[in-house]
Amino acid sequence: MLQIVYVSSVRANLGTRDISDILTVSRRNNERDGITGLLYSDGGRFLQVLEGPQAAVEATFARISKDARHRATVILARATISERQFGNWAMAHLHDRVARDVFVERVHAMVAPASPAVRATFEGFAQARRAA
Repeated sequence: MLQIVYVSSVRANLGTRDISDILTVSRRNNERDGITGLLYSDGGRFLQVLEGPQAAVEATFARISKDARHRATVILARATISERQFGNWAMAHLHDRVARDVFVERVHAMVAPASPAVRATFEGFAQARRAA
């Protein structure tokens, strides 16, 4: 199985409804393709881990890279894994109605099963948002 962790900048005029639409379509496509992972969105960036069959993950990442809602997409990690670290799809989204400390705790819980490197990447992003 392949795991890719990437970060991208969100197009300037992307709203909460757009992100919700992305999640809906992603869940459907990922279930169909056997992909699991986690999408973190803070309104300015996407940080995502995708894992599953190599061909499916590569095709999904290629599609994301061409998506106009993403800018400056960069792979942070690419690894072959023997088992899934995310058994289901989840999304963390920071918005004004969620207390920053509560959000950091939610991200921490969602990445608990991940490898130390993936966990540190997501927790670092969440901590940076809390400090902002």
